[in-house]
Amino acid sequence: MQSDIILQTRGLTKEFRGFVAVNNVDLAVRRGAIHALIGPNGAGKTTFFNLLTKFHAPTRGAILFDGIDITQEKPAQTARRGIVRSFQISAVFGQLSVLENVRVALQRRLGVDYCFWRAERTLEKLHHRVEELLDQVGLRTHLHTAAGDLPYGRKRTLEIATTLALEPELLLLDEPTQGMGHEDVDRIKHLIKAVSAGRTILMVEHNMKVVADISDTITVLQRGEILAEGPYAEVSVDPAVREAYMGAEDE
Repeated sequence: MQSDIILQTRGLTKEFRGFVAVNNVDLAVRRGAIHALIGPNGAGKTTFFNLLTKFHAPTRGAILFDGIDITQEKPAQTARRGIVRSFQISAVFGQLSVLENVRVALQRRLGVDYCFWRAERTLEKLHHRVEELLDQVGLRTHLHTAAGDLPYGRKRTLEIATTLALEPELLLLDEPTQGMGHEDVDRIKHLIKAVSAGRTILMVEHNMKVVADISDTITVLQRGEILAEGPYAEVSVDPAVREAYMGAEDE
């Protein structure tokens, strides 16, 4: 049913001076699903994310969220709808504590996005929610640790906590396990599964074990076009997918 679709693209295309990075992509993401977008380097995955979050304007095509055409919206408008993105590179305030990083994300609840000039006590009302979020992602014991002192995997975990603070309806994760060791990858995989309750996740991910373990649907991009789509059991045995991507999964 159409009401089950939270995000849809129709003929979404992006050209850069004659180079077609995303070509006529029709994608439908089901509400409440974990949907993985995979493909070899240069397949157009990050460009597609940039189109969804309005860092790029499409050459043609449409983006619909909850059935509403949001193609021409500005990035801030799209974010206010509940579409929140994390990036490949960890983006935390290294000089601030873990608590302060999450609190910054929560400050929009006070009606002002950034309240650095306010007295500390005016922000204490946010601390209970900060602690709830840090409990959820397993960072409660690092409450007063400077974010810059966290190991890389924990920084990515903190970034997920800050995105959750924005109460996303659709969470876009761009390479959430990139550069991690096996232990951190496993932790992030379980965290993504846990935080998917009550929200939809669209993620770009190279680690095929993560994709296989938690994804409901997989879309494979090649040269900016959809090559295949379906559950992992089907996609992983598709000869065209194996030729285009599976052999490069460890790159």
